[in-house]
Amino acid sequence: MRKADEAYEKDGSLLTVTPAMKGNILDRLGTAMYEFSAYPTQKQIEDVAKSLVVKHPCLKEPGVTNKWYCWKFSLSFKMGNLRQKYRIAGCPELTVNRMKCRSAEGGKGTRKMKKAKRFEINFLPDIPEGKTPCILENERTYLIQEMKKKKPDWKMIDSLMGSTFAMRRKEIVDEEPPLTEVADRWPALFSERQITSEFMRLVSADLLKVFFDGLDKYVPKLIELYRVRDRSITELHNLLHSLDVETSNQKRRAVALLGLPYYLKEDPSKFINICQSANSEEVAKRVDVGLLIITEEEESEQDPLSKDIVDVGVILEEHIVLHNLADIAIAFAMLMGLLYSLNIDYPKGLKYTFEMIQKVVMDVGGGTCSARIHGLRNKMLLHKV
Repeated sequence: MRKADEAYEKDGSLLTVTPAMKGNILDRLGTAMYEFSAYPTQKQIEDVAKSLVVKHPCLKEPGVTNKWYCWKFSLSFKMGNLRQKYRIAGCPELTVNRMKCRSAEGGKGTRKMKKAKRFEINFLPDIPEGKTPCILENERTYLIQEMKKKKPDWKMIDSLMGSTFAMRRKEIVDEEPPLTEVADRWPALFSERQITSEFMRLVSADLLKVFFDGLDKYVPKLIELYRVRDRSITELHNLLHSLDVETSNQKRRAVALLGLPYYLKEDPSKFINICQSANSEEVAKRVDVGLLIITEEEESEQDPLSKDIVDVGVILEEHIVLHNLADIAIAFAMLMGLLYSLNIDYPKGLKYTFEMIQKVVMDVGGGTCSARIHGLRNKMLLHKV
């Protein structure tokens, strides 16, 4: 390859690639790509093909505008072959998608592909060496017994939750159990401590650190952008009005997060739920994914954050799964951790809001953004505070 590149530099001659040589190149590239993702996107495959011909220009394809075009398709087929190979070998991330199923209507369609969509590094890991399903089930039983104690041993719980991670992910991803069943089998997963730990296992990042570091970086810029639009968007105007009464960092974070959907032209009416304590259970029954903000008095239409907040909780599948959280920003962070831990999709109608939180605020997979989020990020970078 080096000699061929030197020849290309001298006279522009291209290398005649034999089938064996092409197979070797594709094997090495495919194996390296698989370490990052079993299901790379077409854009990612294209980037690899481009990089290949940039590093080794002797491999350019003659007679086509895009000299990497054929390499792109060859890499796509190679990744498919690798997935088949590892699926036969029993790789959990691939065997979970091994079977096609018919939909109830008309007998058409296939089961939804189960793969990492939010840049999870350990989406569906293998069972740890030396462990068996029976051993892991016994450890899960110990976990439940420990969680029933008044003073559970959190160090032991941390250890057991780590060792049973593969078993738990297989249940959650493959079987897709209802929330109540997950809560019965894995009660520790619904504690703030374990939500942050599970996020670390999935993404290899500290949930609270990446969330608050990013949030504090963008809060001033977001609030300034909101002020530009506050007269045209009533809800933003009302949120910003609460800062006239109190300008604490806690309140500024809350305003920045609660204002995102309105700025991005989305409807958070089913997501943000503000009520009194007596009505909390009734409100939760109408919510699939959302936050619950409990105040001492009824919510004010003019100023939703003007009342004293006595509790903040997280609602999933019509159940309050977390409460007594410190503030609204913590609730957002815990919700993000739970959505990752339970493999739950972002709320319908708020895809841009959660894309903004994930990819810009938390910088998880921030290399690729939708046009709307890319535009907002550019505005924040250019906007002078």
